[in-house]
Parts: sequence; C-alpha cells; structure tokens
Amino acid sequence: MPKKVGIIGCGTIGTELGLAIDNGKIENAMIEAVYDKFDDAVKLLRSKLEKNTPSVFSDPNQFFFSRSFQSLDVIVEAASQEALRELAQKIIESGKILIAMSVGGLADPVFFSQLLSSLSLNHSSKIYLPTGAIAGIDAIRAVRDVLESVTLVTTKNPKALIGAPFFRITGLDVSAIVERTLIYEGSAADAVKKFPANVNVAAILGLAGLGAEKTNVQIVADPTIDVNRHEIIAKGSFGEMNITVHNRTSPRNAKTSFLAVLSAIECLRSVCNDSIHIGT
Repeated sequence: MPKKVGIIGCGTIGTELGLAIDNGKIENAMIEAVYDKFDDAVKLLRSKLEKNTPSVFSDPNQFFFSRSFQSLDVIVEAASQEALRELAQKIIESGKILIAMSVGGLADPVFFSQLLSSLSLNHSSKIYLPTGAIAGIDAIRAVRDVLESVTLVTTKNPKALIGAPFFRITGLDVSAIVERTLIYEGSAADAVKKFPANVNVAAILGLAGLGAEKTNVQIVADPTIDVNRHEIIAKGSFGEMNITVHNRTSPRNAKTSFLAVLSAIECLRSVCNDSIHIGT
C-alpha cells in the first residue's frame, strides 16, 4: 500500500514535493492532505495535481481533527520555523513520521528537548531532517565525537537575504551593499534567529556535529554572485574537511536553493521506499 503523505506549506518546496509525488518521481506515495494557512496557496497547489486528489485545509484545527490527518503515514513540514514549532508536537503525539524542512526551529534546545521527550513516548513516530542545501552531513555525523571546530561560511547575493530580521535589528541597509561583505559572524543558534529563511543549513550542521551553540557561522553578502555558496570547514583529531557547494536557485523561487528542493524529494523517497538505506 502506498504511504499516505500530508504536506504542510505550499511554497516552493511543498509544491515541488506535491508534483514529484503526482508525476511518479516518488514511488509508493500518494498525497492525502495539504495544509497551508493561506487558502489561495492550498488551492493553487491542488490545481496543479493531475493524479492526486488530496483534502485541502487552511485551518489547523480542521486539519488535525480531519479523517485525512488520522490516515496519514508521513507529514512533510515545508512552511516555516514558526509552523514547525506550532505543529510538530501534535504530529509526533499522533504517531506520524515527520519530515521537517525548517530545521532552524530545532536550534532551540528547549523545543528540541520537548520533541525528543514526545518521541520517547510515541515509538511509531520519527523525525527526518533532510540535508538541505549542503553536503557532507554523513561525514560530519561520522566524526562528531572527535570534532574540535566547525565553521559554515554562507555567501549569497544581498537580494537573497532581503527580509531577514538581522537587517531590522542592526539597521543595515541590504540594498547599500555593493561589494563582498562579511555581515554576520556568530553561533548557528543565533544565526537561525536572525536569518530564519536563509540558514537552515546552519541548524542541520549543528545537529549533526558539535551543536548549534558551538557551530560558527559567517554570512557573506556578495552582489556579484549568482549562486548560494556554502563552505563547511571541520577540524578534529580525524583530520580536516573542507566541503563547498555552489547552489543554483530553484527555478520557481530565487530564495530557495535547488539542492534543498532535491534533498526534500530524496528524503521523502527514502521514507516511502525504505528497503535500502544509503549513507551513514
């Protein structure tokens, strides 16, 4: 029987996941329910599907108390850190598998601890965290016990950073950046708060390695760059890793890395077809 999938968030990643299921790229899966707080977004995604006819919701209570929700095997959160904090607990308590795209929300140690406690009480539940827009997470996990330092240097065009709370807090005018500029350096735990839509990669790196507080993050704004560049520098008694990824943006949204979309599709594919597990 195909896995019944629910999608939370009908933005770029949610839409691409829906289409990947609908056109057969993700086998052994069907879309049972779609939720987004914006009614127009839900209807737009539903209109693009040809083979799947999911129930659609824009009210969280109607979603959680629906028959469709009760029948779900897997739920993908592709909305926001706020949505993850609001909905994850209920999903886990319902015994579902959760694929969380807004990994930055898990940099909050209190929230993360609460989810771990819920997982210990609900043994049918699991949380999957796609690697997103970076590479090398398997390797970082493998050496986590002998790591000494981890730094992530993220370089983006200033246009891709527009709207980040960092600029409101500091008063820095993102449009005034005309040359390559290091605009931020701090912990991953702090970075995901100031750049919530841009550095989920920092959160997944922290969870895989030394933790969000001990993972150093540098944000560079470069108006000459047309890709999202992520460089990981990890050092320890094992040696040293330097992993660099140059991501093209999604054709549907310049603020979303194409690799992040592909990572989400592959994660859901592995959950729905788990006979072979590749990687650490």
